[in-house]
Amino acid sequence: MSELLFSYGTLRQPEVQVATFGRELDGHDDAIVGYELDYVTITDPHVVATSGSDRHPILKPSDRPDAHVDGTVFKISEAELAAADDYEVDDYRRISVPLASGPHAWVYVFAD
Repeated sequence: MSELLFSYGTLRQPEVQVATFGRELDGHDDAIVGYELDYVTITDPHVVATSGSDRHPILKPSDRPDAHVDGTVFKISEAELAAADDYEVDDYRRISVPLASGPHAWVYVFAD
């Protein structure tokens, strides 16, 4: 069974995909509404080494009527979704959101 994963940050980087999933992913552009980007400092050395940065984008809900975040939707396996969970640090939590195009996808948001 496949899952949809919406990415707006480091999971779109080919080197992160290869390190996390063992392959580069094919995806298509989409967006989610009701969220805006913020940034978090990552302290996990493995994640910093994999992504090449300690500053990662993170989604937070927004009350702005025009709030949206552009990104990429990937079709991945359940095992790959579990690998994405392992990659993301405790600042993030995974939720299901509707995409601008209609279907729902998993996305990692601020775990406040």
